[in-house]
Amino acid sequence: MSCFGGRVSPDLYHNCCNANVLCQFDGDLSSLKTEPIYVQKVFDAVAFHLQGMKSVSGQVFSPCIPCGHRIKRVIDIRCKRSFNPDNVDDPDNLKLDVNTTISGATFLKNSAGDYLTVIGADGNCSEKLLYADTSGCDDQCMGTPVFGTQNICITGNVIVELDLLLCDSCNNESIFTVCAEVNVAEARQPLVLTNFFEICMPSSVDTAFLPRFTEFCNSACESRLATNNHGRDLCVDSDGCVTANLIIAICVTCEKKIVVPVQLCVLSTGYVQAPIQQNAICQTFPSLFPNQIRPEDTLENCRPSCEVENNSEADSCSCRPKPDCCDPCRNECNDDCDPCGHNRPSGRPPRPQPRR
Repeated sequence: MSCFGGRVSPDLYHNCCNANVLCQFDGDLSSLKTEPIYVQKVFDAVAFHLQGMKSVSGQVFSPCIPCGHRIKRVIDIRCKRSFNPDNVDDPDNLKLDVNTTISGATFLKNSAGDYLTVIGADGNCSEKLLYADTSGCDDQCMGTPVFGTQNICITGNVIVELDLLLCDSCNNESIFTVCAEVNVAEARQPLVLTNFFEICMPSSVDTAFLPRFTEFCNSACESRLATNNHGRDLCVDSDGCVTANLIIAICVTCEKKIVVPVQLCVLSTGYVQAPIQQNAICQTFPSLFPNQIRPEDTLENCRPSCEVENNSEADSCSCRPKPDCCDPCRNECNDDCDPCGHNRPSGRPPRPQPRR
C-alpha cells in the first residue's frame, strides 16, 4: 500500500478513495462571520420521473459458454449506459435530446432567431432568458404560472451483462458472465418520452435581471428477461452461443428550474483551504486566494502596537505618538515633520521614504 501526501492511494486490493473534508465547524457560534455572496436563487422547481420500454428478441451475447456446460440459472442481470469518453458524439452513446416548449411566457431570441443563453451552474450556456407580462400577479406579490411541454428523444445503446450459473457433466458449478451491447433506438427513429409541467416565475418587469429557465435530465437503465424464465428466454446453440429475449427500461429523472440572480448574506467559518501536500525543497509557497479584508482589522494591521506599561523605553521614538501629518497609515507625509513627531528644519532634506 503506497502513500502520497498523507493519503492512501489505490493499490491492488483497494481501488477506491476518500475525499478530503474541506469544511469543519467546531460548534462555536462566535467563529461564524457574515459573508455577502452573489449567486443564483432557485425561485421554483419541478421534478418528475419518466420511463421508456424497449423489448429485444434473440439478442446475441458473447462469449460462448464452454463446451459440455449447460445453464442452470441466471444469477444476476446488470445494465449500464454506453459511453465513449474519446468521442462524446459517438452515435452508440446513450443520449437524451430534450426539447421544451412553453406557453404563458417567451424565451428571448436575438436578431438571428437564436435563443439567448447564459452560463448556468454546470459551467455551460444552459440557461435561457425568460420573459412574460407579470404585471397581473406583481400587484398581488405572487408569481406568474408558466406551462410547458417536454419531449425527450432517447438514442444510443446500453450494455447488458448476464451472470450465468453453469453446470458441467459432473455437476460442477461455475459462474460465467456474458455481455451484449443492445441498441435502444437510432437517431432516425428515437424513443420519445413526453411530459407536461407547470412552473412559477417571478416578476420580469421591476427587476434588473430577467428570470432564467434551466433544465437537466439523467438516465439509468434496468434489464430483465422477457418472461422472467431462463428456460424460455435463453437459448444456447450447438456452438455455445447464448441468445436472450429481454425487456430494457430506460429510467429518466428530469428537473426544471426558474432561477434569478440575487445577493445573499450567509454565515461562514471562513475561506476553504485544501490540505497541503508539503514539498521538502521549497520553504515558502504563494497563496491561491486573497485574504479577507475587514474595516475593523485595517487599523490594527496598519498601526503597530506598543506596550508602554512597565517599559523603560516608552519615550523612545518607536513608541511615541505620531502626529497626523506623519500618520504611517497615510500614503504621504508632510516634509516639516518626521515619523517620530519632531519638526524637521526647513533647510534639511526630507528623510527618504520606503519604496512602495
